[in-house]
Amino acid sequence: MIHEAFARQITTVMSTLIRSIVASDVSSVEQLAYEEFVSYMVQPTVIGLVEMHPFDGNMLVEITPHLVFGIIDRMLGGRGDFSGKIRELTDIEKTVIERVLMRVLELLEDSWSTVVDVRFRFESMESNPFFVQICSPSDMVLVVIMALKVGEIEGTLNLCFPYFLMEPIIDRLSSQQWFASTSHKKDEEEQINLISSLKQVKIPLAMELGHTILSLSDVYALQPGDVIKLDEKKDSDISIRVGNQIRFMAKPGTVNNHMAVELTKVLGLGKADQILAAAASQEGE
Repeated sequence: MIHEAFARQITTVMSTLIRSIVASDVSSVEQLAYEEFVSYMVQPTVIGLVEMHPFDGNMLVEITPHLVFGIIDRMLGGRGDFSGKIRELTDIEKTVIERVLMRVLELLEDSWSTVVDVRFRFESMESNPFFVQICSPSDMVLVVIMALKVGEIEGTLNLCFPYFLMEPIIDRLSSQQWFASTSHKKDEEEQINLISSLKQVKIPLAMELGHTILSLSDVYALQPGDVIKLDEKKDSDISIRVGNQIRFMAKPGTVNNHMAVELTKVLGLGKADQILAAAASQEGE
């Protein structure tokens, strides 16, 4: 499941990097001896030796050569075709494919982050699989075989993890743990997105100078120039409503010829609700 997520990321990100249609899918996940894995690889091939931090050891990324040459041709302005003879990469070609490998490792790191915090660091590139010994020939390794298609060229991208690297985190790779980690991360992301969205919500803020109660006949008789006496004194703090809730107290004034208030108190929910209840009771009277 980790590498299926990785395959989906490759499909999207690599299409942009290579400027060609890329399709990727996990073909199989195998457990076998390292010497058996090496015997399956062609020679020469393209192997990236990768450090796995904080673990003490290396893993391998192997891409079939004709696929590599197609990627290089596409990135250097060609159509992405390759029908020539398989050979070792030149220094310029190595530089181009190293850039691709480092981007692949970033995507792999992101996919693994759902389970464990691991850093993949590109170390070197080899063409002869027998020159790369990340573990003993008889040691067990985990091999993830991914079908990769770039334009019209099809090949494989293989990831090889020695068992001794996986052993410290093997308990975290159960399906139950994976789903729990994924769910936890999703919940955190949803909470962050929700808070971010709430911060953009616009709400009304109203300053109330005071209150009074008039009979309907008095209101009907009001004329320009009449004075309405409020219950509050001129030195009293005024209420600040956020939405329909009183949340602050303040003193009125002016700033640069604009009406303004200076906050004097932040009300807790309980206190604000008490004021609202008192105001409602007063209005009822």
